[in-house]
Amino acid sequence: MLATRQWERHGNGGLRFTELGFGAAPIGNLFRAISEADAQAVLNAAASGGVRYFDTAPLYGYGLSETRLNHFLRGQKRSEFVLSSKVGRLFKPATQATRDGHGKWYDTPSRIQDYDYGYDAIMRSLEFSLERLGVDSIDILYAHDLDIFNHGTQAALQAHLDTFMSGGYRALLALRDQGVIKAFGAGVNEWQPCQWLLERGDFDIFLLAGRYTLLEQHALDSFLPMAAARGVGIVVGGPYNSGILATGPVIGAHYNYAPATPWALARAGQLDSVCRNHGVRLVDAAFQFALRHPAVLSVIPGGQGVAEMQANLRAAGAVIPPALWAEMKDQGLLHKDAPV
Repeated sequence: MLATRQWERHGNGGLRFTELGFGAAPIGNLFRAISEADAQAVLNAAASGGVRYFDTAPLYGYGLSETRLNHFLRGQKRSEFVLSSKVGRLFKPATQATRDGHGKWYDTPSRIQDYDYGYDAIMRSLEFSLERLGVDSIDILYAHDLDIFNHGTQAALQAHLDTFMSGGYRALLALRDQGVIKAFGAGVNEWQPCQWLLERGDFDIFLLAGRYTLLEQHALDSFLPMAAARGVGIVVGGPYNSGILATGPVIGAHYNYAPATPWALARAGQLDSVCRNHGVRLVDAAFQFALRHPAVLSVIPGGQGVAEMQANLRAAGAVIPPALWAEMKDQGLLHKDAPV
């Protein structure tokens, strides 16, 4: 079975995470459509491999990811799993022509999204997620995509942050205080908004996607030490930076949801060279690096197929020689303070 990590802040028993979690965006038909049978096969492969933490969101396939998890969870004992979803968007029906997500989400319900981080929207979003998932409880809610990557400018982001802190944050506090959820935080693509939130509120867990990896460790400068000092947990999403740390610097490699930049290709090539020197797969080093930080609870790469799930399970069990980390630091490929 997979190794686990315990998180506890409130004396309510906390949550036990498997070090490998399941990021459920791909089963929402991210970048390509997969069949219901294939989605259930990868979910069952994860569970058979010992995965007990599943993260989803209303955005993933405009409800499709949550619905597919519903089918999977019906055959499972709910108490054995940690389940997280997200808030910050509400959806309206649309036509196939006018729907959001063309070119990114395939064969999904036709919906238009509205960002809404207010009190009522968070409560409504939770109700909708509970119905789509077919469960009585969700363990963790993350405020979704409070970052410049999604909102475009610092001014637009700040407006949403202010709305969230005056509304949605109060809703999440109430839900936690009432025992409806066990923890809350934010799921974002940038560490800076996480630090801004942590400086202003009582957050539990942040899902940080793509910003604590072999390629990027700037979060070590201030945010990650602050989180560790306060007992705040970190879930690492996107440990392969959208693929390049899994595939290596090959033609067609992706970085940060787009074709890899020359910098990313060159840096990944340097990292891959060190890994080869020590007989280690780059993907294994990428997964294991994220786990070395004491605040990290789980690493959740995506996977659309059983083969990818099996590769993630292999990475979760990989043993990395200390000399590999030492060489990466000697070459300036890792932050000087990176725990290894």
